[in-house]
Amino acid sequence: MGGYLLLTREQRGFKVMLSIWYGEMKDVAYGPVWFKYAYEKEWLSDPFVQEMMEDIDHSRYIGGMVIESDVLGPIPPETLSGGLKTLIMIYKRPDMVFDATSCGPNCAKWLLEIGKREDVTVNLRYFMPLDGFEPFSVTILNVPKVVSTAEDFAFTSLDYLP
Repeated sequence: MGGYLLLTREQRGFKVMLSIWYGEMKDVAYGPVWFKYAYEKEWLSDPFVQEMMEDIDHSRYIGGMVIESDVLGPIPPETLSGGLKTLIMIYKRPDMVFDATSCGPNCAKWLLEIGKREDVTVNLRYFMPLDGFEPFSVTILNVPKVVSTAEDFAFTSLDYLP
């Protein structure tokens, strides 16, 4: 991998903002744990975070430290799903690399949307299908290669998964 991650997207020669590294990777943060100790209450009032919360966890931010879940009733932020907590950390801390393996397929469209807003790199250890979200632009850092279709993404990704 070398110093590839240290280059800006302009220095890499393309404008892709979502980059994925498959397999083992050094200095990767686990989103749910980081969220527990590092999230800021103000993040919950961010409209984009609230959209993700509604879609992924079927929950709404009420205020303070209270979230209303359709399934669990009133809950604290720490009870949100691991995938949502990871997405929030990826969005709010684009300077860090998070293991997005806790994000299920229901998080794929949000990961792509974050990549449209922020220059982010994530680590994945499974194949997250991106069918139905085209057009997109994702860099598979293992190659490196920019992919823009679900088919190209699948064929390129599967080469780097066990």
